[in-house]
Amino acid sequence: MIYLVCVLASFAVSLVLTAALLPLLKKFKAGQYILSYVKQHASKSGTPTMGGLAFVAAIIIVSFCFCGFSDNKINLTLSVTAGFAVVGFLDDFLKIYRKENEGLKPYQKIIFQLAIATIAAVYCYVNSITSVIIPFGGGLSVDIGWAIIPLVLFVFIATVNCVNLTDGLDGLAGSTSLAYLAVLGVMLALTGAGGQTVAFSAVGALAAFLIFNCSKACVFMGDTGSLALGGLISCLSVFSGNVLYIPVLGIMFVVSGISVIVQVIYYKRTKRRVFLMAPIHHHFQMKGFSESKISYVYFLITSLVGMFCLIFV
Repeated sequence: MIYLVCVLASFAVSLVLTAALLPLLKKFKAGQYILSYVKQHASKSGTPTMGGLAFVAAIIIVSFCFCGFSDNKINLTLSVTAGFAVVGFLDDFLKIYRKENEGLKPYQKIIFQLAIATIAAVYCYVNSITSVIIPFGGGLSVDIGWAIIPLVLFVFIATVNCVNLTDGLDGLAGSTSLAYLAVLGVMLALTGAGGQTVAFSAVGALAAFLIFNCSKACVFMGDTGSLALGGLISCLSVFSGNVLYIPVLGIMFVVSGISVIVQVIYYKRTKRRVFLMAPIHHHFQMKGFSESKISYVYFLITSLVGMFCLIFV
């Protein structure tokens, strides 16, 4: 019952904050600049961005209201989430300020991301959070000791950027993340690993944000939201020992990342493309599928994979 209240509370807070933020973003002309080669998105140019500020704030507010400040894992999870939101905000702000679709340089993003991820990695090692649960292993876990540090660094960078790549269509990253966090929240509640309150807070906050973000979106989450979601997913998964579930539950995030890697490598070798456009959700869009249908399929696949995972918890 408490988790339902948590979801509803975060939904209400996120709904109010998003509704209040939207006119401010319009007032300050915080609109998204669209890449010219994405023809289907030409009409979206100028749509307010940085909407992730609302649901990130809702997650933090509701989580602290329900959990207080006594749990170090939760405190660090929310701090890391906020940290990635700040990096995303800087990226979004520079795009708006420069009136172009380039914010922080790629190397600057990676440096900031590694700095935040290092804090989480060191925390895991110092506090002996070094065991990882084997997916579908019936609760079997393996203590990897100091190897947790490079693993956490890799997981954070990969997850954050794959979630960011998935944020390319209305409601896509939000709905996929909602499904992931809902399943993870249930998983954490069943195993008593902790952090489920934060996960359910995120579910409610994203559900409210999607009202404004589903096709046709009147606000985008921006890198502010997508980087924060990647950081949140990474933290909750790493701190609970469920780090190896990320490529399973987050299969659609993995698909986004791999499709870009394959496209780039193949093009450099052959000057030809595997997909009409990468990430792969743009390929499907250019094939004629609507944004709503693509987002629904991503959400459905994530949900079905998640329910399958819950059978083995």
